[in-house]
Formats: sequence, structure tokens, C-alpha cells
Amino acid sequence: MTTTASRPGRAAITARTLRTDRWWFAPLVTFVGLGAWVTYATVRVFLHSNYWVEQYHYLTPFYSPCVTERCVEAASHFGRFLPGWWVIPDAALTLPFLLLFRLTCYYYRKAYYRAFWLSPPACAVPDGHKRYTGETRFPLVFQNVHRYAFYAAAAISVINTYDAALAQATGLGLGNVILWVNVVALWAYTLSCHSCRHIAGGRLKHFSKHPVRYRFWTFVSKLNVRHMQLAWITLGTLALTDAYIMALAAGWFSDLRIIN
Repeated sequence: MTTTASRPGRAAITARTLRTDRWWFAPLVTFVGLGAWVTYATVRVFLHSNYWVEQYHYLTPFYSPCVTERCVEAASHFGRFLPGWWVIPDAALTLPFLLLFRLTCYYYRKAYYRAFWLSPPACAVPDGHKRYTGETRFPLVFQNVHRYAFYAAAAISVINTYDAALAQATGLGLGNVILWVNVVALWAYTLSCHSCRHIAGGRLKHFSKHPVRYRFWTFVSKLNVRHMQLAWITLGTLALTDAYIMALAAGWFSDLRIIN
């Protein structure tokens, strides 16, 4: 019988990690990808130009809704009631809530915790910080507002849908297709949110008594499986939509028209 005293102690491993695979590659790709997107989006938001194509009513989602005094009147579907100072984004009514929704998203939290904070950079790799307090202290305690940011994100998706429908009234072009693809992707990402899944089916003891909520919960659950992929897809569709509308507004090329 082996006694506690005779048992060998824990292995004295001095290496930072015993992983021999390229564990650093995934956080590196995330760091480069998110860093590039944030840089592009920040520059575009504060350029205050090339966001509206009058002929086809194309409005980039980075400027929707356009609510500052600087905005083109035709692009201001909800009025212009904020000062036109350059430090105020033209879509100041929605961008803070979109940023909050993304920052508190469960997937994005994992992504930037690993890629930017190295907390931890990968499984079985030590944390880059000496202390770990989780999300119990300022400012990370505010991650709990994600469930409320979801409602704002859903409302903003409605606005993006309205923008796409308004542009559709002018006919059909490549810009319309890009706008609708972006809207569909945004709705898929928003509805795949973990908070949305909880809203749909949380606190139900008997699904059989709530068939509508059960069906919606089932649909959201299928989307939830793809939440990570949808998070990246929407970054791509947002950048593509903005870049295309910017190019049209700047006169770099003309929209490919299918109808009218």
C-alpha cells in the first residue's frame, strides 16, 4: 500500500509550456485581423466623407444613422441633432452600442483576451499576468451588460435593414446585393448571440407548453453553433460594404446595375 509520504511529488517542469505545436499562431492571426479591422473602421468613421451615394441611396453602415449637422441631408433619415464636431462620429447614435455589443460578446472576449492580453494566449500556456481576478472588478465587471447591449444591436440591425430597403427602391445593383448580404449576416450574428438564445428559451421548464419559443430557441441554437464564424463574417461584410460605397462615392468606379 502506497502512503502519502512515499508518493512522488508533482513534476518540476521549468518550461513555460510543453506544447510543441504552433499554439501562438491562432492568437497571432486574431491579433492581426482584429487590429487591422479596428484601424480601418476608426479611420473611416473619422474621415467624415464618401459615405453616401445619392443616385442609389447607398449609405454605409459605418455612418448609419447619420445624425450630426455635418451629414448630407438626404442621408439623414432620422434627423441631424448632434453638433458637427470632427471628434463626434456621424453615427454617434449607434456606434457606441455596436462597440459595446462586440466588446462584451462571449466570443470576442475570448478572442481579445487571448490575442491582446495573453490571458491566457492558448490552452495549456501560462497566463501573461501574475494575478487573475476574472470579470469581478472594474472595468471587466461591465461585461455583464452584454444582455442589454443585445437589444441595442437588434434595433441597429433594424435600421440597417431599413437602409437596404430604402436603397432597393432605386432599382437593383451590385451595391444592393452587398447591402442585403451584410444585413443578413448582421442578423445572423446578432441572433446567434448567447443572450438571444437565453431570451428565447431561458427559464422555461416545459418546452411543450411554449412551442413558438421552442422553435425560435431551436433556430437560434443552430446559429449559436456558428457564432464565432459569424462574428468574423460580419467584420468582413461590414468592411466590404463600407469600402464599396466609399469607392462609389469617391467616383473610383460606377455601380454595376442589374435593373435600372
